[in-house]
Amino acid sequence: MGSIAYALAAGNAVVFKPSEYTPGIGQWLAATFAEVCDKPVLQVVTGYGETGAALCRAGVDKLAFTGSTATGKRVMAACAETLTPVLIEAGGKDAMIVDEDADLEAAVDATVWGACSNAGQTCAGVERVYVHERVYDQFLDKLVTATKDVTALDAPGTKVGPITMPSQIDIIRRHIDDALARGGRAVLGGPDAVGERFVQPTILVDVPEDSAAVQDETFGPTMTVTKVRDMDEAVRLTNGTRYALGSSVFSKKNGMAVAEQIRSGMTAVNSVLSFAGIPSLPFGGVGDSGFGRIHGPDGLKEFCYAKAISRQKFKAPMVLTSFGRTEKQDKQFLQILTLMHGRSKTLK
Repeated sequence: MGSIAYALAAGNAVVFKPSEYTPGIGQWLAATFAEVCDKPVLQVVTGYGETGAALCRAGVDKLAFTGSTATGKRVMAACAETLTPVLIEAGGKDAMIVDEDADLEAAVDATVWGACSNAGQTCAGVERVYVHERVYDQFLDKLVTATKDVTALDAPGTKVGPITMPSQIDIIRRHIDDALARGGRAVLGGPDAVGERFVQPTILVDVPEDSAAVQDETFGPTMTVTKVRDMDEAVRLTNGTRYALGSSVFSKKNGMAVAEQIRSGMTAVNSVLSFAGIPSLPFGGVGDSGFGRIHGPDGLKEFCYAKAISRQKFKAPMVLTSFGRTEKQDKQFLQILTLMHGRSKTLK
């Protein structure tokens, strides 16, 4: 939606290829837009990967992709054939940092929402939590209690819905199994939390930093919680993955200082995902989380290109871009440069 809105706002026509799992949403968007605009500036094409590959080679001026890092790399490779510029909004492995002076109630509430909303299928959702050792036990107890109230069921009133794809179920199960096999513990959920369509929220502790559950995007309602000595260690571990999309910091005194050290495109201080709700802030990541930005002035600039035009308004007293330039003019020019910018050893 961000790419579509900003591309249109910058004056472009847009062809939207939705995921093959959500073609109805794409069709609805185009039909609804057509109700208020009689120009075919927003159109939809549906299909599988072959359709997306064809769109990459269709001669579009720019392609904006939202999805997994692996697919983003394939999109880039296809677009490289025609030097079509791309914007990649890929995956994330976002961390929440909780300092010793944090409001624990607020931090817990934000962590549960960041990790479990949309069944954890949010690119900038919380997948890792690093907590200062002085408040770790208290935070973990509160987190387990709060998360127990969140269940994924096929019933009215449930707080968490199903996983969108069968293949994602396999990834979530593999990450949990790997974490436990590497010495981690499930203080809530675990292997039995993974069903055929639904995954119950799962909290993992004592998980090695080089495990899949810490290094790879899970995209499910799971989180690893790790005790740290101080904020320096928290920042180092937060920056220890190839992803760098969003992040969150809870601290009364050091929030901004910690946020500025995190390698990510976005950071929320004493909140979660708030950067996505502020239209003036750019949204996007670095590293395997992609590049380019939507939202704000940066988002508009992504969907246009800068053009420089110079116009001579009066006759120049000295024409330097000419083979008719004389030695006398060269000396005069050097004198002017010296007066304006100081003497240079290279000027003789």
